[in-house]
Amino acid sequence: MSKRGNFTLARREKQIKAFLELSKPGVLFMVLVTAGMGFYLGASGWSDWSRLLWTLLGTALAAGGSLALNQYLERDLDACMRRTRSRPLPAGRLQPREALVFGLVTMLGGLLVLACLVNGLSALVTAVTAMSYLFLYTPLKRRTPFCSIVGAIPGALPPVTGWVAARGELSIEAGVLFAILFLWQMPHALAIAWLYREDYARAGIRVLPVANPDAVITVRQVVSNCVALFPVALFPTLIGLTGVVYFFAMFFLGVIFLGCGIDLARSCSPKAARRLVKVSFIYLPIQLALMAFDRLIF
Repeated sequence: MSKRGNFTLARREKQIKAFLELSKPGVLFMVLVTAGMGFYLGASGWSDWSRLLWTLLGTALAAGGSLALNQYLERDLDACMRRTRSRPLPAGRLQPREALVFGLVTMLGGLLVLACLVNGLSALVTAVTAMSYLFLYTPLKRRTPFCSIVGAIPGALPPVTGWVAARGELSIEAGVLFAILFLWQMPHALAIAWLYREDYARAGIRVLPVANPDAVITVRQVVSNCVALFPVALFPTLIGLTGVVYFFAMFFLGVIFLGCGIDLARSCSPKAARRLVKVSFIYLPIQLALMAFDRLIF
């Protein structure tokens, strides 16, 4: 192969890598895990493989496209923050028009897959997820500290997509899954915002730790959401979705999570905030694994 051919191939590989990075693979993975768990619980197993695969494909495309469009809309903010300035758009590895076209085509393709190959309700829930993320949460980040609450809504909807993909209807179980993920996100997101508050302030993003730098309101919100999550996380057993193994394990995990929140409220230290973030990253995967395991043996 000629030098020109090698250069072209290398450029395309870098471009593909940049597009993949634009879809935030780490976030996308968690979206698919929670959507898949919603499907599993709604279908009482993995019996309908084809529907599950179409659900995950449609969700992946729609979520990846939405995440790409978010980076397109926030490319000026990302350029201001140390933790995001190396992303494809502020770093110049992709042009804004490329990101816009990629995001739109991918997101609309995902909605089309869900509408045509799964069911209309799953496409509707996913559309609400994307629209609230792009047109409510994204602009509100520049205007109000309540953006975190709004942002937790699209973040909590993927398991609802999985549930309605399997069942074709909304129910109290889907509401409980939504509530768990919504309440989990608040301490997690606020602890991260506390750690990077100077970076957020530099970009003009009005998360709660920026709007209220004394941390009193921030830690109050952290603890109140940890307290609310504690009983809500036990609801799956109370409504018959899981069994006693899940109940007692989540009781124990809830105590640990709440303890980390209280520790942050007492010390307001970076160490306590990092500990809460780490525990939150452990809490959710264990919870989902317990749901799957307990549903299997229940």
